Amino acid sequence: MDMSFTPEQIRFRDEVRHWLSEAMPAEMKRQADNGHVFPTDEVMEWHRILYDKGWIAPNWPKEFGGTGWDTTKRFIFSEELVRANTPQLSPFGLNMVGPLLIQYGTDEQRRRFLPKILIGEEVWCQGYSEPNAGSDLASLQLRADKDGDDYILNGPKTWTTYAHYSDWMFLLCRTGFEGRKQEGITFLLADLRNTEGITVKPFLTTGGTLAFSETWFKDARVPQRNRVGPEHGGWTMAKALLGHERTTIGGVAESGRWLSMLKRIARGTPVGTGSLMDDVSFRRRIARLEMRYRALTMVNYRNLAAAQLGRAPGPESSILKIVGTETQQEVTELTMDAMGHNALGWLDSPIEALPENERSVASEFNYLRAATIYGGSNEIQKNIISKAILRLPNR
Repeated sequence: MDMSFTPEQIRFRDEVRHWLSEAMPAEMKRQADNGHVFPTDEVMEWHRILYDKGWIAPNWPKEFGGTGWDTTKRFIFSEELVRANTPQLSPFGLNMVGPLLIQYGTDEQRRRFLPKILIGEEVWCQGYSEPNAGSDLASLQLRADKDGDDYILNGPKTWTTYAHYSDWMFLLCRTGFEGRKQEGITFLLADLRNTEGITVKPFLTTGGTLAFSETWFKDARVPQRNRVGPEHGGWTMAKALLGHERTTIGGVAESGRWLSMLKRIARGTPVGTGSLMDDVSFRRRIARLEMRYRALTMVNYRNLAAAQLGRAPGPESSILKIVGTETQQEVTELTMDAMGHNALGWLDSPIEALPENERSVASEFNYLRAATIYGGSNEIQKNIISKAILRLPNR
C-alpha cells in the first residue's frame, strides 16, 4: 500500500499551510503558537474567516456551499488545522446536522438551516445523552407526544455540549413504546432561543471549562415540520452521525500535536546536569507511545484510502475511537509527568508561575479523561467490533 501523498496533494497541503499562516490574525496566531484555548467569540471569528475563504464546509457538496474537495484533500485540510492549532469549530452544525439535512432533510429544511450554519449565524448542539441513557442510548426517555401540528416534549438531556451558547439543538426523542427500543426514536430540531419550556443550565467540569450543560424540556412545543426523516426513524440517522463523530473523536492529529509538546516540555525540564529527555527510562516511555501513535496513523490512512473509494465509516470507526482516545489520555498523562510540580498549574496561572504555552495542559488532561466515555464508551465500541468483525459464521 502506498502511504505517501501525490505531488498534487503535497502542493495542496503547502497551499493550505501557507494560507493558514497568513489568514490568522496576529494575536490569534500568537495564542495558537502558545497552545491557547480559544473562547467562543474567537472561535466564531475564525469561523467567519474560513467562510469568507469558502473553506468552512469541506465535507459538504459544492452545490450546498462545500469546497468540492475529495476525501484526501479534506483529510489534509483537517490535519493542517490541527497542526496550526487554529480555533476548533463546533462540529454539530457543520459536520453533523448539516450533512444529515443534505441527505435526509426536506427542501424547506435545507433552505431554512444550511445557509445559517455556513455563515455561523446559528450555532447548534446535540441532544442525545440522558441521565439514564448515555452509552446505552437506545434507552432514552425524552418523550414527544403529538398535539396538532406539534410535538410536546418532556424530559431531560445531559452532556449537551455548549448548549448554553447554542441557538438550535438536534435531538433524539421517544415517539413510540412498542417493539425494540431503537424503533420508537425520532430525530427533531428544537429552537433553544425561542421555545418556551426549554431550560439550559451549564455545569463546571474538573477541567475548569463550562463546556457541558443539562437541558430540561417541560411541555416544550416543537413543530412536526422540524422532524428529520420519518417518525420512529431517528435511530438510523443517529448511528450515521455517531460513526463520523467517533472517527473524529479518535483525534489522531491531536495526539501528534501533543507528542510534539511533550518532547518540547521534556527537553526544557532540567534533570541533574541535563534534561528529562536525557533520561533513558523517560525516553523509552515516549518511544512506546510514539510507536502506538505511528500505528494509529497508519490505520487512519487505511480508513482514508477506503473513504477515497467511497466506503462509509463502519466498525473501523470504533477501532479508531478506542485506540485514539486511549492514546490521547496516555500522551496527556505523560505530559503531566514531564511537567512535574508545574502540572498543578491552571488556565489562569500567572506567566511567572507557568509558561503561557503550558497553562492549558492540566485542563486538557482533565477534559480528556472523558474521551473514552463520550461518543459511545469504549466498552460499547468493543461490543460493536465483536458483533461486526469478530462474529462467527452461521452454522
